[in-house]
Amino acid sequence: MQTQAIPIDPGADATGAPPPPPPSPPPPPSGALDRYFSLTARGTTARTEVLAGMTTFLTMAYIVLVNPAILGTAGLPVASVAAATCFAAAFASIMMGLVANTPLALAPGMGLNAYFSFTVVQQMGVPWPVALGCVFISGVAFLFLTLTGVRQLIVASIPHYLFAAVAGGIGLFIGFIGFKDAGIVVANPATFVALGDLKAPGAALALFGLALIGALSVWNVRGAMLVGIVVTTLVGWLTGQVQIKPEPYELSALTGTAFKLDLPGVFGLTGSHGLGLLEILFVFLFVDLFDNIGTLVAVTKRAGLMDAQGRIPALNRILITDATATIIGSMAGTSTVTSYVESAAGVQAGGRTGLTAIVTGLLFLAMMFVAPYAQVIPLAATAPALIIVGGLMLLPLTEVEWEDPLSAIPAFLTVAMIPLTFSIANGLAFGITAHAALKLVRGTIRKSDWFLLVLALLFVARFVWMGAA
Repeated sequence: MQTQAIPIDPGADATGAPPPPPPSPPPPPSGALDRYFSLTARGTTARTEVLAGMTTFLTMAYIVLVNPAILGTAGLPVASVAAATCFAAAFASIMMGLVANTPLALAPGMGLNAYFSFTVVQQMGVPWPVALGCVFISGVAFLFLTLTGVRQLIVASIPHYLFAAVAGGIGLFIGFIGFKDAGIVVANPATFVALGDLKAPGAALALFGLALIGALSVWNVRGAMLVGIVVTTLVGWLTGQVQIKPEPYELSALTGTAFKLDLPGVFGLTGSHGLGLLEILFVFLFVDLFDNIGTLVAVTKRAGLMDAQGRIPALNRILITDATATIIGSMAGTSTVTSYVESAAGVQAGGRTGLTAIVTGLLFLAMMFVAPYAQVIPLAATAPALIIVGGLMLLPLTEVEWEDPLSAIPAFLTVAMIPLTFSIANGLAFGITAHAALKLVRGTIRKSDWFLLVLALLFVARFVWMGAA
């Protein structure tokens, strides 16, 4: 009896079984929104991005009240500055989302607005329209440095471990701001800081919010930050801690500062203003440059957007957006616009794309109509979110080689000086200068480190100038 041969599939295994089907490719993006913002590729959804944008907005909303109060002391119309603040933050954040697809929100920067008001206008005697002209020119300078690649060189010259140190330092900075806003940490003439009165209404409300957000977070509740802020605000209303005294204004109030900058007056500044134009532009340029880089590094790192080499995608677009935002902000009637570390709250809530920034910007745009009502969100409600976000941002510090003094010393100086001096720029200055100095001492400096040495020398010159001022 002859056995009939069984045909064998060439792709079959030794048993004659056909090979398993190839794995199906991942589903393509489901819509135009998904494709434009790469939602699926970044592991997020439109709903998550909206919640993240709302969370970022709630942690930044205080600027609508604080910025007009500060610039108002320099003689600018408060209602006009409130409208300009909302417009500048909306324009910058929406542009960041559309152009750079990064969950980074922008608004007039704290610290720079104080320098504008108290130093440039009140101490140096520069009229506020001329000061706005200085902001405009500094924005043009930012844009020039970006287009010529100088700002990118600065980012590339910072060693990878200092990125981690900046992220951790800003985490401590954000947490410290949260404790301060909550009244949990207060000033003390003997010890600089001390524990506040935890029975005080603001501190007690903040502790409630801290416990609530913490519990929601460990339960993996989506939008834990946003839910915690809203519930804490509601409790504040019920306990009478939120006082609403709105002063509505018309949108035409924006014309009180819009296009009032005095560019000819900038170039007419004389020696009676200290170093005049050079001094003012140097501070606007320098502080915004390094505050922005520090914030950019911290937020993109926390969002997981950096690649393995520590590079930031769309860096050029991000920096161009930042420079353009300052130019537009000065034309609207506010001080330098910069990236906000509070963007980390939205990132922690799941924001991974520019859709987060766009939602934040749209909320600022809506706030133009009801800016005086921003005070319904008390600091005690946003402070717990800042505290928790600050703690979570310490994770990158595990990337620092703490056993190697070459990285440990500059990293520690960066981490410590950011919260202790209330300045991201100062932390970067100490860290980069120490890194360059230690490389020189060890003898590992290379020709490729020339820009690092230039930065270190500029920082030393800055410290000398600040000491002589």
